[in-house]
Amino acid sequence: MAERFSSGEAQYWPIYGSSPTSTNVSNGGPIASFVHQLRSHSPTSSQLFGYLALLISSGILLFLLGVSVTAAVLGFIVFLPLIVISSPIWIPVFVLVGGFLTVSGFLVGTVAVVSWTYRYFRGMHPVGSNQMDYARSRIYDTASHVKDYAREYGGYFHGRAKDAAPGA
Repeated sequence: MAERFSSGEAQYWPIYGSSPTSTNVSNGGPIASFVHQLRSHSPTSSQLFGYLALLISSGILLFLLGVSVTAAVLGFIVFLPLIVISSPIWIPVFVLVGGFLTVSGFLVGTVAVVSWTYRYFRGMHPVGSNQMDYARSRIYDTASHVKDYAREYGGYFHGRAKDAAPGA
């Protein structure tokens, strides 16, 4: 592993693949080189505090998750008899409340769409109308390009079809 030079210093190959130099020997050999490389890759104090904060906050969140799951399971176990006894009341209530919320949501959505459409066609420029105009112009431009392309090359295909089947 060591080679001898005229000055009598041994040359060692560094641990992390940098070029071999005789300065590693003057710093204390391969162990000093390893320690230097280790220190250059070690985290700074602010990074250590960040890792510590990450570890602590992760532990706290994991503890809170465990407490929450445990409380939910125990609550479900304690209230299960009450839920089973009163289920003939709760099922129609959930169906009625769910149906009411669904219908209300669809009604609010419909009113919003009709209001936006009315303002758009009256020229009041509601929020998003410029994007709507841009999309409409892009669609129109694309359709006109496709139409021009079809006119230009459509005759070519029709002419080739006539040549291929002259009696048809």
